[in-house]
Amino acid sequence: MAAAETPDTGRGQPRAVPPAQLTGALEAIGAGAYVADQQGRILAANTRAARLLGRPVEDLVGHDAHDLLHRGPQGQPLPTTQCGMRRAFHDGRPAQSDEDYFAHADGSLLTISWLLTPYAVGDHDTGTLVVFHTPHREHPAGPHPERATAPLSELQRLALLAETTTQLTSTLDVDEALRRLVALVVPRLADWVVIDLITERDEVWRTTVVEADGDTLTHHEDLEGPMPPVPEESPMPLSRALRGIASTLAGPETYRRAPDSGITFEQHRLFDITGIRSAAIAPIRSTREVLGALTLGRARKPGNFTATDLPLIEDIARRAGLALDNARLYQRQRKVAETMQNHLLPQMPQVPGLQLTVRYLPAPDASQVGGDWYDAFALSDGATALAVGDVVGHDLEAAAGMAQLRNMLRAYAWSQREPPSRIVERLDEAIMHITDVSMATLVLARVTDAGDGHWRLSWTNAGHPPPLLITRDGLARYLTDGHGLLLGTGTHLPRTDETTLLPPGSTLLLYTDGLIEAPGLSLDDGLKQLRQHAAALAHRPLTAFPDQLLRRIHPPGKDDVALLALRTPPQANPSHRTAGPGATRPYGGLPGDQL
Repeated sequence: MAAAETPDTGRGQPRAVPPAQLTGALEAIGAGAYVADQQGRILAANTRAARLLGRPVEDLVGHDAHDLLHRGPQGQPLPTTQCGMRRAFHDGRPAQSDEDYFAHADGSLLTISWLLTPYAVGDHDTGTLVVFHTPHREHPAGPHPERATAPLSELQRLALLAETTTQLTSTLDVDEALRRLVALVVPRLADWVVIDLITERDEVWRTTVVEADGDTLTHHEDLEGPMPPVPEESPMPLSRALRGIASTLAGPETYRRAPDSGITFEQHRLFDITGIRSAAIAPIRSTREVLGALTLGRARKPGNFTATDLPLIEDIARRAGLALDNARLYQRQRKVAETMQNHLLPQMPQVPGLQLTVRYLPAPDASQVGGDWYDAFALSDGATALAVGDVVGHDLEAAAGMAQLRNMLRAYAWSQREPPSRIVERLDEAIMHITDVSMATLVLARVTDAGDGHWRLSWTNAGHPPPLLITRDGLARYLTDGHGLLLGTGTHLPRTDETTLLPPGSTLLLYTDGLIEAPGLSLDDGLKQLRQHAAALAHRPLTAFPDQLLRRIHPPGKDDVALLALRTPPQANPSHRTAGPGATRPYGGLPGDQL
């Protein structure tokens, strides 16, 4: 359920990094390091920083870094106007100094060298990463802005690796990880980046060819696409990298001889078209296999790659490999759960006089498929049951729990000719004993023909968003009565039923909370938005109604959306109506797939 999850920041935005994960990234840096927020307060620090400063990490976190640490050459408090680190911090630019001073916990003065760089720490926030160490010899003091054309210092390399780790491990989407990898290496290290990935079918696909002109990135889709197979014996750099053998330097002269394979021919074409004069090619490996190759190229950027650059590029490629492997495993599990859920969700029955349609919209990127579900089925007394629910969780276990809950509900509803409230009470009594479901929400309703073109709806609500009833004239209201506790609380209070008449041509909408909940959107605003759009679409055919609704709302949250819509016939006598145009089956892509 959505309430159990943290907010999603959307594609392309850095996700908020938990303190433990942030600290873990800092521990990978071989120098003292801390991250400060936009106000200059320390968010996290590594143990090396704590050791150098003589302060436990917990004594650093939460303090203003300047007030706590920065000092002048004689140990005096340093005004912010005289602090080069503070100026660079406020300017949001990289900077470094070979000699500066921090206060040690024992009152002594610590001579340090430092590097500072902007660092993503939240949804839309950029903090600052500070890496420092004690120099072995003195250098002229003063901050020096980072120059893109200059070789990276050791501190800059450490900062880049730390940023790579944090950026790539904070997403579980392959495409997003590749975008972040591109942004990390160009134009900082090169003006061209090429990423070749080996697919699960053991084919090579050139997924990314990007050129950097300053801060402008241009994707060259004409150079992307499928590649020839990797030759087993070729000594050429890309072939060796894709076999996981070694990182290599390359240039146009590497490809002057006749190509020994199709993949070498493609590399020759790449160098000709891009004008790359110097390249470094490294394998992208996971702990289990080779996933592809990373090529960094320089065409306009001064300086050629040398052997001393390869360890850094190998480290970046290694971190990229781990992140991509995790993302692939995650998406594979998500696909299994999504497929399982699609097969578990039922087809809609044909109910004379009524139209029924359903949609299932999987959770967006970086989220897991969950326990959202819908159902409609005939009851033993001739009525039609409608249900929409949401099992807590977002994984295979939630999808399996959803199937258990739905099947139990069908059995109780068919065998016990009782009102919805009593059926749900029985279900709540049994849920903790014979299912793997911890908690769930549910709306269960009965629909019967009341005559005169009206249909009678009776329902009970177990902690679920209220159904929405829209007349054919566009009047919309939420059915807020009959509300009780969600399932699985262990508190078995009596539940109530409510009844209303569905007018001719009206639309009843049952849905899960992914349709109305999103980061930054209050529940009241989500309900208001749904009511407004649903009312505006009251005149649309029911087969088009849910598709148009989803396109308008475009659920931006991180939960699945299950949606069931019912429409009564407009004629005075429902028996004159033929069966509806048929139900749609759940879909995992664009709305509107029909039987």
